[in-house]
Amino acid sequence: MSAAAGKPLDRATVWRRLGEPTDQVGSVNDPRTGTEYGVRWNEKWIYRATEGETIERVVLWHRYDFQGAFRISADGSPEPEVLPEA
Repeated sequence: MSAAAGKPLDRATVWRRLGEPTDQVGSVNDPRTGTEYGVRWNEKWIYRATEGETIERVVLWHRYDFQGAFRISADGSPEPEVLPEA
């Protein structure tokens, strides 16, 4: 779920494209991992709607490797999101 050409996305690029996350869970240096949407991660960026409650997007990282971005629908189901190249 990296950029269309298959080049891995780095944190700075994702930050520039999506902006600052509303919340963050974990850390790239955290040895604890979780699995969500079929992806293993140890840091999750959460993007909430303007009203602050609804989660619209999550970005998952394992160490410094981009694992995927997911749009979250109103019913809570995830849809993988392909981020455009630079």
